[in-house]
Amino acid sequence: MTATSDIRPTDHTPERPPAADVPGGVIGRRALALLRLGTGFIFLWAFLDKTFGLGFATPTDRSWLNGGAPSQGFLGSDAVTGPLKPFFAGIASPATDVLFMLAMLAIGSAVMLGIGLRVSAVAGSLVMVLMYLAEWPFVANASSTNPFVDYHIIYAFALVAVAATSAGDTWGLGRSWKRLPLVRKNPWLI
Repeated sequence: MTATSDIRPTDHTPERPPAADVPGGVIGRRALALLRLGTGFIFLWAFLDKTFGLGFATPTDRSWLNGGAPSQGFLGSDAVTGPLKPFFAGIASPATDVLFMLAMLAIGSAVMLGIGLRVSAVAGSLVMVLMYLAEWPFVANASSTNPFVDYHIIYAFALVAVAATSAGDTWGLGRSWKRLPLVRKNPWLI
């Protein structure tokens, strides 16, 4: 016979994940949920500001709805520097505008909802690394103040952290998402 203190559950109920899953227990899980929500909102805000021209990074007259070209505007600007500038100028097109805007909407929405965090981490990190390389921070007088780790890299790290820790399970739809038959058959969709 086994003492009750030696019994360890093999499956946790979706409603009450064990506090030991994340360092800091409940507080740690909530901190990661806040990181997830904040990071997701950065991507979603980029979509909203560029679509509607809310006047922050994008003036109304240059919004996507008013004929602005979000990726072409960036890829053709002086912000793109360094040896990869011809590559980035060469891919600027209406197709990259659509792909960029769909990526911002999809990544932002999924991360805020806490679903598809693995896919979002990969896609979002790829976008962030490409933007980091486009701005080529490795030379003096670059727009970045740190040639190795700037906000693009931190956003990529944040995406990886929220995906790796299942941060969508707290204040998100992560647990429900994981129970879907499609996701159970394809765990990469978690």
